Amino acid sequence: MGAGAAAIAPFLPNVPAVAEIEVNGTAVVCDCAGVLLLPESRILVVSDLHLEKGAAYARRGMMLPPYDTAATLARLALLVGRYDPRMVISLGDSFHDRAGSQFLPDDYRASLKALQRGREWTWIEGNHDPVRPDNLEGDWVRELHLEGLVFRHEPQQGDCAGEIAGHLHPAARVVRRGKAVRRACFASDGRRLLMPAFGSTTGGLELRHPAMRGLFDHAQLVAHLLGRERIYSVAFRRMNG
Repeated sequence: MGAGAAAIAPFLPNVPAVAEIEVNGTAVVCDCAGVLLLPESRILVVSDLHLEKGAAYARRGMMLPPYDTAATLARLALLVGRYDPRMVISLGDSFHDRAGSQFLPDDYRASLKALQRGREWTWIEGNHDPVRPDNLEGDWVRELHLEGLVFRHEPQQGDCAGEIAGHLHPAARVVRRGKAVRRACFASDGRRLLMPAFGSTTGGLELRHPAMRGLFDHAQLVAHLLGRERIYSVAFRRMNG
């Protein structure tokens, strides 16, 4: 268990590795590894992979450790192997920029193609990657409607019942007994759900950030924080500061 998860544990004992919730009446499962599952239809949803982020920075003369794509794909492969989904939805910003898939090294491309083999794969258009991935299988759409849900990259203002979105990389800060813990999270009020970023070098925005304003009914909002082995579900009203 990581330091953040260990700090939360005394206040939320006996919590499971997944959170089973409903969004707009559809059953979904939040996995502590940062993926969403639709168990009835065997769909796995992942958001904001930001593959080739290090390479994108290098093209601009800014050096980052070049291991982000390998780490992200390795984690994704473990989850695809665990759940063997019929379909994978990549919820936008799959690549850090529009050139990411074009210059993807051959070994990473082979790893992605192996994950795609034998299953449906849908790429959702993101703001970082507004073009179809180069030389990779799968459908390319702006948004996808399934099971009373709508999958898109950027959340929309207003009553978007059933929206599953990414883009904002939600995180939650919990303070208990003078100790503060900040973790990436799934955020849902039962009407919509925001996905955490899956990419290995992605940051996050706290639920009180102005970009989150108007997206949730705070009386119903729950943050499902990612621990190393567990999900920690905390009502927004219980968060301090």
